[in-house]
Amino acid sequence: MTRLIVWRHGNTDWNATGRVQGQTDVPLNDLGRQQAVDAAELLVRLRPAAIVSSDLRRAADTAAALGALTGLSVRPDERLRERYFGPWQGLLMTEVAAQRPDEYARWTAGADVIGDDIETLDDMGKRMADAFADAAALAPGGTVVVATHGASARQGVLQLLGWPKEQIRTFRALQNCHWVELAHDESRGWQLAAYNVGPFTERPVPPPV
Repeated sequence: MTRLIVWRHGNTDWNATGRVQGQTDVPLNDLGRQQAVDAAELLVRLRPAAIVSSDLRRAADTAAALGALTGLSVRPDERLRERYFGPWQGLLMTEVAAQRPDEYARWTAGADVIGDDIETLDDMGKRMADAFADAAALAPGGTVVVATHGASARQGVLQLLGWPKEQIRTFRALQNCHWVELAHDESRGWQLAAYNVGPFTERPVPPPV
């Protein structure tokens, strides 16, 4: 059985403020870097045989935390980038809703096509599923970790499983530095084993001394 871990990157300042990142190359913030370390300490126990990452810094630096623990090099794959949001990128979601209300309405309704300059769900799902399959082929019978992005991760998982596109609306958003576990064998194909798994995002506050 091959195991594929689809891992969302750690937190960024744009995540924290609700700004649309898309394929803008936004770095991790201090919280995101700590989340990557905390998650890597759990993922290393799965004994990954290969690590593949989006080439955007927030995913690549998340993957590097696991690479440091395993000694594995991280293979970049630009197909694992986030959805391209065109003119939305850099805007707050509140600004998108105010400035581009028709596109925003289509997005909230889960439409495949939002606008001419925004990647469709179908195109994103296909490139992500292809990248996932190629990553899994690096270690048949082993564990492969793929560091990527929230929206693209969900759509790629849906496509890989062969589920109808309407099903995506039943998936909760992946939290930063949480992951999806998929398993594959020859008789059953791809199966969903776990979803939104990861470390606690907030550390407990120590009691006053």
